[in-house]
Amino acid sequence: MATKIRLLCVDDHRIVREGIAAIISRQPDMTVVGFAASGEEAVEQFNRCRPDVTLMDLRLEGASGLHAIQAIRREHPDARIIVLTMYGGDEDIHQALAAGAATYLLKGSLSQELISTVRDVHAGGHPLSPELKAKLAVRAAQPTLTAREVQVLKLVALGRRNKEIAVILGISVETVPVHLRSIFAKLHVNERTAAVNVALRRGIVHIE
Repeated sequence: MATKIRLLCVDDHRIVREGIAAIISRQPDMTVVGFAASGEEAVEQFNRCRPDVTLMDLRLEGASGLHAIQAIRREHPDARIIVLTMYGGDEDIHQALAAGAATYLLKGSLSQELISTVRDVHAGGHPLSPELKAKLAVRAAQPTLTAREVQVLKLVALGRRNKEIAVILGISVETVPVHLRSIFAKLHVNERTAAVNVALRRGIVHIE
């Protein structure tokens, strides 16, 4: 038999890691060579195991999966990483692919889809489901928030008022409503709660 595809599984839930390992173990051409529960551990395990394919969740202990992808790809530009997560927001998908992930899968995917995706990515492919492609197409047609607007929106999501936001970001109180008006226009809403709801759904912000 040809050399097996060697996988690193990164997820902060042990039961998920064990479930993925069980699926992989049933494949004659695959084997799990390492596990990680945090972003930092993911980078360490990648350097130790040098897997052919890495399965990476986005929400991890410590550094996020996104940061881990970026760190791994900086040192190993040819690293093949599949994001496997429960977050299906268009911004989550965009950021993961921009960071260097080969593709993006939701945890609700069938096990056979995971297996076929691993084989495809190992062969150099970048498969993406029609559903996720459609989400990216919709995102591409929307105006994007600036880094400062995302900072403001994250603080709004945490329940901060304008004066608090101004102090935290080191801007004037008068500037905060300017950012909010721009955020509302870009997200097609007219008030704070609706803006937060849209941002959470799209993965622009997350409340841990």
